[in-house]
Amino acid sequence: MNGRTRLYRDQYGQTLIASTVKELRAKAGGGRVSRMYVDGIDGSAKHVGYVVGARWFSAFVPFEGKAS
Repeated sequence: MNGRTRLYRDQYGQTLIASTVKELRAKAGGGRVSRMYVDGIDGSAKHVGYVVGARWFSAFVPFEGKAS
């Protein structure tokens, strides 16, 4: 998920915008960084964000679609 600007939202609803995990960690106040996963319908694990210290951040990717 590094290199592209993403919107991150924590469990309290607060948002941060960051391009790298290093930038996310700095804006979140530091702490240990771990990947966050959820279970998919087929049972596979999907990387959806990061845990920074005691905060859980879900990543939101910009979407560009064809105009109707």
